[in-house]
Amino acid sequence: MIKKHIPNFLTCCNLLCGCVGIALAFEARLYEASYLIWLALIFDFLDGFTARLLKVQSDLGKHLDSLADLVTFGVLPSVLVYHMLEGNNTGAWIPYLAFAIAIFSALRLARFNIDEKQQAVFLGLPTPANALFLSSLVFVNAMHPDWLTAPILIGITIVFSLLLVSPVELFALKFKTFGWKGNQVRFVFLAGSTVLVLLFRELALPLIIIGYIVLSVMVKAFSTS
Repeated sequence: MIKKHIPNFLTCCNLLCGCVGIALAFEARLYEASYLIWLALIFDFLDGFTARLLKVQSDLGKHLDSLADLVTFGVLPSVLVYHMLEGNNTGAWIPYLAFAIAIFSALRLARFNIDEKQQAVFLGLPTPANALFLSSLVFVNAMHPDWLTAPILIGITIVFSLLLVSPVELFALKFKTFGWKGNQVRFVFLAGSTVLVLLFRELALPLIIIGYIVLSVMVKAFSTS
């Protein structure tokens, strides 16, 4: 049946974006590489959505998705941060710290594959959200190069690498229905994100991810109080 291969095809499109993005990043074409991460996010959403819609979920698709995510949302963001650190005239070995992002992304994806509890919520920052945040820094760095100094970039690398494997509970943007009930937090987040994008465009992306983390922590705190 052709339909069972559609989600895997979309996952391979995600992987292709990651491979081409890495090649572009090593050519210092960081804008184009970042745009490919954003395009891959669409494919990453569509493969899971299509698999559920067509009822063709499989272990092959699950593991293929993680492998694609490691390349696109783990290795590619590492290369972007590597180039930004290299451009800050740091020591010869400092830029290689960026590859901690790829290592912790691999740990996060491996843990996700064996944890059946991460359906309605995530434990730790999902790799696509992490990649979205890090790729947005390319635009922040271009507009405000004095903001992202080497110590700041190193701090971001360490903090966001640890967030990937942290026990922090974050809500998932998975809609079982499109009604208001049960989806209030998701709709509020999407509405707020839309406003930020309209106001700040690319600069809105890091604010959206930080808002996602803060909102998740607040929801968890209120639900347990």
